[in-house]
Amino acid sequence: MVEAVSANRLELLQIADAVAREKSIDKSVVITAMEDAIQRAARSRYGSENEIRAEINPQTGEISLARLLEVAEVVENEATQIGLDEARRRNPAAQAGDYIAEPLPPIDFGRIAAQNAKQVIVQKVRDAERERQYEEYKDRISEIVHGVVKRIEYGNVIVDLGRGEAVVKRDECLPRESFRPGDRIRAYIYDVRREQRGPQIFLSRTHPEFMAKLFAQEVPEIYDGIIEIISVARDPGSRAKIAVLSKDSSIDPVGACVGMRGSRVQAVVGELQGEKIDIIQWSPDAATFIVNGLAPAEVAKVVLDEDAERIEVVVPDEQLSLAIGRRGQNVRLASQLTGWVIDILTEEEESNRRQAEFLQRSELFQEALDVDEMIAQLLASEGFSSIDEVAYVEVGEIADIDGFDEDTAQELQSRALEHLERRNAELDTRRKELGVADELSDIQGVTMAVLVAFGENDIKTMEDLAGCATDDLTGWMERVDGEAVRQDGILDGLDVGAEDAEAMIMAARVKAGWISEADLAPEADEEPAEETPAADAE
Repeated sequence: MVEAVSANRLELLQIADAVAREKSIDKSVVITAMEDAIQRAARSRYGSENEIRAEINPQTGEISLARLLEVAEVVENEATQIGLDEARRRNPAAQAGDYIAEPLPPIDFGRIAAQNAKQVIVQKVRDAERERQYEEYKDRISEIVHGVVKRIEYGNVIVDLGRGEAVVKRDECLPRESFRPGDRIRAYIYDVRREQRGPQIFLSRTHPEFMAKLFAQEVPEIYDGIIEIISVARDPGSRAKIAVLSKDSSIDPVGACVGMRGSRVQAVVGELQGEKIDIIQWSPDAATFIVNGLAPAEVAKVVLDEDAERIEVVVPDEQLSLAIGRRGQNVRLASQLTGWVIDILTEEEESNRRQAEFLQRSELFQEALDVDEMIAQLLASEGFSSIDEVAYVEVGEIADIDGFDEDTAQELQSRALEHLERRNAELDTRRKELGVADELSDIQGVTMAVLVAFGENDIKTMEDLAGCATDDLTGWMERVDGEAVRQDGILDGLDVGAEDAEAMIMAARVKAGWISEADLAPEADEEPAEETPAADAE
């Protein structure tokens, strides 16, 4: 680089060309860096108080130096300013605020000046190289790249991409996978960040999208968009599940991904160090998709709770270990793939639980309605699960139960209503003890049990309820260590859905004066189209 500032004109341009090619940056950037270096050297020669500009002609390589002087009516600094009269002697058109360029003779660089110039050029070129690298790779996030292992640092693999350097962190490598300098490596770009030491390109071999991209490379139907990968769940290096969907009914998405004699899937398995891959057909029906996701286990029955995105899967006793998988791997991957929380029961466990629920309901009816065990069991076996159902159902539905008549049904309803009144009186006393405002009971859907739940969670005024979010009342799902975990809500167990909870909160906001009824009304452009002619007729 010393030659860059002491060479003849032709050599100067040749050096600029060579550096630009080597660093893959624009030649003008190198010439600008050289100009900056010459300016700094000239300032040290003529004085740092001077405003000096250097220019290199990109065609001839000729260097010109000039001192810039600002035209001023009153000169305060002779190093940077020139009087208006003096300026007009040099240029009759000069005005205050203009700049006059005063040519300077070329300078010979001493050892220190040349060293400083070299540092400036090196730094400018490095900055330009970093910017070029960031601009090139920031738009390549989610691509697969090939590189050569450069070195290993504390378990992190540094990869030479040819026009940049990237890193595969230790936890982004597959387990038991080892690399040596010079090895070829394929990985997925998941992040590109500007950092103090330059742009950092982060690669991964464990990312779910890495597997999806590998399949896109091996399966032409995926690359062409005929088959779509809906979701991927991985236990890197061990096992994975991938859900696929075909947009063409004549193409089997699973078969296309497996390939002739498994050639396509084996190519992906080989790249991922033998990771076993289950390819599953996606279905819009959640139950079907989850059953497919639990393959190879067979499923006897499923029960969905769509609000909580939770599903109960019943499997034959001998299929339990297969459904759960080693260390819970199969059910964990199925849960990640589908986004549902999956509870697995054997047929025996489900039968025992149903029997326990039946006994629990029977005991509830026996105690609350003051009836014998047989009547209580008849109500439970007919599907009644709460005292409220007995109290408010049509009398005829109870009378239709074998062994009951209308008088029996009316008596049971009367006892159920009395029980509810006693329970509500107890809850109201508890509500008052907790200091919950009476006005909250005016909101539709808010029962005494709901009021007590509010009070036990410090919701005591209309403003308190207005400040809640729907999730606060009904609970929410969040990912913890890759698994969907349900967080409890204030009204859990009180049969309040998300829509009901939202309606309560919005009603509270209206009553608290935070919003008006008009704010809740649909927008004018959402009104039915048929109303417009009527308005025109008026």
